[in-house]
Amino acid sequence: MKTLLILFGGLKFGKLFLTGGSMLLSVFAYAWIFGWWYAVGFVALIFVHEMGHYLAARQRGLDVGAPTFIPFVGAWIELKQLPHDVETEAYVGFAGPLIGSVGALACYFLARQYDSNLLLALAYAGFFINLFNLIPLSPFDGGRITAIISPRVWLLGAPILIGLFFYHPSPLLILMALLAAPNVVKAFKFDPKAPENLAYYSVKAETRVTYAIYYLALTAFLAVIAGDVHDMLGSIRATGH
Repeated sequence: MKTLLILFGGLKFGKLFLTGGSMLLSVFAYAWIFGWWYAVGFVALIFVHEMGHYLAARQRGLDVGAPTFIPFVGAWIELKQLPHDVETEAYVGFAGPLIGSVGALACYFLARQYDSNLLLALAYAGFFINLFNLIPLSPFDGGRITAIISPRVWLLGAPILIGLFFYHPSPLLILMALLAAPNVVKAFKFDPKAPENLAYYSVKAETRVTYAIYYLALTAFLAVIAGDVHDMLGSIRATGH
């Protein structure tokens, strides 16, 4: 009940209209290619992911806008007030993939219980979306999480993004690369001794290790289960049922 009050107390009517309208637009767009029920479930999974960010930001006292959707790009929440330190940024960044993974898991268990190929396909989409968002490069959620270790970790994300493009070329990956480029440059130039960096990135070693463990555990879990579900879907296609 408290969570619902936080959610609806923070969303004004105009924001609800924008969120609902952009969600409907996304559903129509995805339904054109994938069908109505898949489109509804897919957009719902994205919404669950974004609400993880929203609730975490609200919990940390940040002024945050409702999710806005763009078909075939995704969704985002508007942080009207930036995090004051890297731990808050990591906390808000981690909440999206974590809650999003819970939503995908719900689809997975329901798919196994009711033998639903549709729900299994949605579960795979949910696992993949959240895994993709864990790429350790800003503006991905993984970049916001791993920044607590060091912004230089973002340099690991660049080759991952390039590798994904060669594995599966996509205009969306090109867009993400353009958005990430300034942060790669920033990682090269990062000076840990600069006063502003000392203030923002100063956290206990224990906190860094804790977030690193959470990040690696969620990434490994999503990689394994996404691979397993992908194989299940492949078997279904091969047998025709």
